[in-house]
Amino acid sequence: MNSFVALLRGLKITISHFVKNLLFGKKGSIVTVEYPDEKLKYGANFRGVHRLLMREDGTPRCVACYMCQAICPALCIKITATERKGHPLEKMPSEFIIDELRCVVCGLCVEACPEDAIRMDSGIHMPPYTKREDFVLNLKVLHSIKGYQERE
Repeated sequence: MNSFVALLRGLKITISHFVKNLLFGKKGSIVTVEYPDEKLKYGANFRGVHRLLMREDGTPRCVACYMCQAICPALCIKITATERKGHPLEKMPSEFIIDELRCVVCGLCVEACPEDAIRMDSGIHMPPYTKREDFVLNLKVLHSIKGYQERE
């Protein structure tokens, strides 16, 4: 009996919105966005495609500490380290791969990075592709993606 009452309450809300928006609705009272004619701006906390930052001297900011790889719940990050030229104690990634199809867009990799090398502030969605390999982003691609503020 309780589920029937809950069903009736839900129907009442749905029908009231339908009548208000369709029959008596003014422009702006309908909450549906008519995409692609009408688009909304993303909020400041929108998580887009991953990107890796560079230092001022053009070298990767990443020190291959594996923190992002270790914290990732989807296991979509794979890093291979090498020594940084001129700095024998410091590492850098020779390979940095993110599988965007496995990524759950949690942002834990961004929070875990001690060097602020990885970010998800690109402001773009992963574009659609027909091959799985196109969703696997390597070091070169991750460095080429610009941030949301850099593109405006």
